Amino acid sequence: MAQGKLKVKSKLPAGAKIKKQKGKAVTKRPNAPVPSKSVAERNKMKAAVTKMVNAAAEQQLRGMASNTPQLSAAQQRAAKAPTAPVHAPTK
Repeated sequence: MAQGKLKVKSKLPAGAKIKKQKGKAVTKRPNAPVPSKSVAERNKMKAAVTKMVNAAAEQQLRGMASNTPQLSAAQQRAAKAPTAPVHAPTK
């Protein structure tokens, strides 16, 4: 069973000050310059150019790799020559 009185909300006295709601931390200026929308377009253009340049460079490198020139006789001998053995360090 409930004991005690029910709490009743009381009204503030007439002379009491009421707290104001706080405003936004950052206010926007009404005369602020409008940011340009061309930044997104510029980024898209940069991405497209980069993609095209990379594709062209890759195609050029693939063409160079498939058309490798024949090695001269001296280069072939140098490629076939045995390399010096690597010795383990002694203790």
